[in-house]
Amino acid sequence: MHLSVIQMNQGSDKAANLAEAQRLIEAAIAADRPALVSLPETWTNLGGGRESRRAAAEVLPAPGGEGGPAYEMLRGLARRHGITVHGGSIIEDGGEKLFNTTLVFGPDGSEIARYRKIHLFDITAPDGTGYRESALYGAGTDLALFEAGGIRFGCTICYDMRFPELYVALRRRGAEAILVPSNFTLQTGKDHWEALLRARAIDTQCWIAAAASYGSYEERGATRSVYGHSLVADPWGHVVAKCSDGVGWATARIDRAVTERVRAGMPLLEHRDAARAWVAKASA
Repeated sequence: MHLSVIQMNQGSDKAANLAEAQRLIEAAIAADRPALVSLPETWTNLGGGRESRRAAAEVLPAPGGEGGPAYEMLRGLARRHGITVHGGSIIEDGGEKLFNTTLVFGPDGSEIARYRKIHLFDITAPDGTGYRESALYGAGTDLALFEAGGIRFGCTICYDMRFPELYVALRRRGAEAILVPSNFTLQTGKDHWEALLRARAIDTQCWIAAAASYGSYEERGATRSVYGHSLVADPWGHVVAKCSDGVGWATARIDRAVTERVRAGMPLLEHRDAARAWVAKASA
């Protein structure tokens, strides 16, 4: 199957972000005919502060119910084009807390996966800029996987990529590819982005598909920048498709034969289980 990762330069105008996401998805479909498209993290809103995020948030319906503008746009695109749409993540209105939430829609427009970001971005960047995602967002607790084109996909979001145990858990549940929609900061991205994504591909022997936000945005009077460089890596850790600077997309072919060959030649999961048994015995 072919998969496209969409790269956006979204801001705090939700209506403009929806229009741009639809334009890019439909351009990728027309050019490359992917069976699955993936959007970046919080593509409906980036910047503008707490009030802007709350204004962009949507209460998510029970599967099959009617949702907000972003929810219905994603569902409509999936149904209209007969593809799987991985909606990166949007801001979910969970009441007291917001959630950074992935939605996935199958070719018939049905919701087939929902994932709330588990690891929240509470860090201080090298330039001293602080990020406290937990001040506004709650953390998810559950893994999420879905099937598309005969391939089993796992869901993660951005900062999750720094926690290999999450990715190994997805591999243990049958993941062959893992999606990583992101808003990776420019400072951390230039040093860590590709290294981490390639490492997670190598750790799990899964395809890694990371749709990212690119460029600058305004946050409470300050300008912040995100790294972009959306990419797809194969189970050996090679980057097989990558976006340049600017908005656009990159498309790669997800080949199960590659996955099977890599896993057969180096059975990491079996070796990991043997190592765990040895450590448990040594610690007893």
